[in-house]
Amino acid sequence: VQLVESGGDLVQPGGSLKLSCAASGFSASNYIMSWYRQAPGMERELVADLHPSTVPIKYAGSVKGRFTISRDIAKNTVYLQMNDLQAEDTAVYYCYNRAFGIWGQGTLVTVSP
Repeated sequence: VQLVESGGDLVQPGGSLKLSCAASGFSASNYIMSWYRQAPGMERELVADLHPSTVPIKYAGSVKGRFTISRDIAKNTVYLQMNDLQAEDTAVYYCYNRAFGIWGQGTLVTVSP
């Protein structure tokens, strides 16, 4: 089982990015899938959960209304659409499956003028 993130980049404040998490070895749609992030010098924090029923369980308060978690069952991929990005969103973003206890390698998002 494996998770591979992609889509991180340097973006200006107010910009948008869409991160992808490609799952292999299992069907991501059958499990709770999560996005976490870790900023420099900070603890890793939960950004969003996506329940198997596709109803999101939770968004961190700091991203609610700006970020959207979703999935493409056919591609076995989970996405994180991030809008109105701010400097405080700068972090390495990780995909996580708690049932298997596996993390992706992370993808770096840098928000800077």
